[in-house]
Amino acid sequence: MPDTRTILPGEELPVDRLKQYLQEQCLIQDTNSPLEAVQFAGGFSNLTYLLKIEDRELVLRRPPHGAIKRGHDMGREYRVLSHLYPHFPKVPKTYAYTEDPEVLGAPFYLMEKVEGIILTGKEVKKRELSPSDFGVISQSWLDTFIELHQLDYEQAGLGELGRPEGYVERQVRNWSKQYLRAATAEVPSAEKVMAWMEEHQPKTYDFSLIHNDYKYDNVVFADDSWTEIRAILDWEMCTLGDPLMDLGTSLGYWVTGEDPEAMQAVSLSPTTAPGNPSRTEIVEAYARLSGRPVRHLTFYYVYGLFKIAVIVQQIFYRYQKGYTQDPRFAHLDQFAKLLCDTAWQAIQKDRIDDL
Repeated sequence: MPDTRTILPGEELPVDRLKQYLQEQCLIQDTNSPLEAVQFAGGFSNLTYLLKIEDRELVLRRPPHGAIKRGHDMGREYRVLSHLYPHFPKVPKTYAYTEDPEVLGAPFYLMEKVEGIILTGKEVKKRELSPSDFGVISQSWLDTFIELHQLDYEQAGLGELGRPEGYVERQVRNWSKQYLRAATAEVPSAEKVMAWMEEHQPKTYDFSLIHNDYKYDNVVFADDSWTEIRAILDWEMCTLGDPLMDLGTSLGYWVTGEDPEAMQAVSLSPTTAPGNPSRTEIVEAYARLSGRPVRHLTFYYVYGLFKIAVIVQQIFYRYQKGYTQDPRFAHLDQFAKLLCDTAWQAIQKDRIDDL
């Protein structure tokens, strides 16, 4: 289970109203039952809580305070999980969703707590994983990624989830707009990366269901054999689009032990540990196992880095405006700049490793 913490000031839950809602949804029997609520510590976007009541555990997700509704659509995420579960059971089972502002003041949904192991940096240190462990872990991670991209999304009832035609063009344009709206300082590399992506985006590409945030700490391993992934978490950005954009985002998160020290220092991922493949090795294995050739590789990696930079910059913007008091966010603007600088390096060298 990922780390939990005491709920941050300003992010508390209205316990009495929440218990009333749980009873209305037949999730508890008695509103007088004590409710213990803690906050998951790892997320940087939606607020996620663990609820313990009447010998059961539930997970609650709601948007952050001050967030744009379009980027944190709880109803959409709930519908995706509900449709996926019968066809792709590597997702949490959902229980209830509401938009009623009288309960929490924001839309939220409830789902099961999936038992297993989430590979946070702290978890890796505790387990002292070997290079051979990471060989198995990375293979299971990649196999599940490919399985998701090969899912028949029409059969799962998700054919209307997005507009795959024109997906790449829209993403380049929209992430650039979002960056400019959240910018708090001038970053020359960001301007160069946005202009380059506009000129070098692929014109033809495949379509699939894509997760858009697939990384080690968003999957739950069944046990420490590392051969089975029980669930993929955090589906807030999933849609229909180019699976290589999904791969590019994952590559953006995939910091290795060969990367510059500055990138390793800010990475929250255990991909830096020995035994993990390089980004190039991931791409080669993905192409071989999926049967899908990977062209325009530098573009997809640069896109992934820039997209993560925008997400990070948006969080810093909310912190600067006072919408959140989480101290982890105080220097995220420097992380966003580092990601943009790295993307520009990849463009100049036209490669995704040895930057």
